[in-house]
Amino acid sequence: MEENFEGLKVMVIDDSKTIRRTAETLLQKAGCTVITATDGFDALAKIADSHPDIIFVDIMMPRLDGYQTCALIKNNSAYKATPVIMLSSKDGLFDKAKGRIVGSDEYLTKPFSREELLGAIKQHVARV
Repeated sequence: MEENFEGLKVMVIDDSKTIRRTAETLLQKAGCTVITATDGFDALAKIADSHPDIIFVDIMMPRLDGYQTCALIKNNSAYKATPVIMLSSKDGLFDKAKGRIVGSDEYLTKPFSREELLGAIKQHVARV
């Protein structure tokens, strides 16, 4: 059964072009509108314009890492309720705990599968 997330706005923040492109392709096939950003600063500027329904953020990024980006999103009352899913190539307990502390809603380890990506959206976005 093909999920249909038509009209859902998903932001993918990752400094890796490959990851951004992979996520974007998977999400667009499911009907999502995808906004990509290369780092936290880029993302924060785009969040205000696009108001995404859910945000996937890589942890290891230059300038502003995923934890800092997540904390800034969650500390803004306008986006506090927006689910933020951390993406990391490390499957560490410490990283997961740190993600929880800054307010992330879930933690996916890269490489993620289509099922994990769409499953996270289904779990965290109420109108799906």
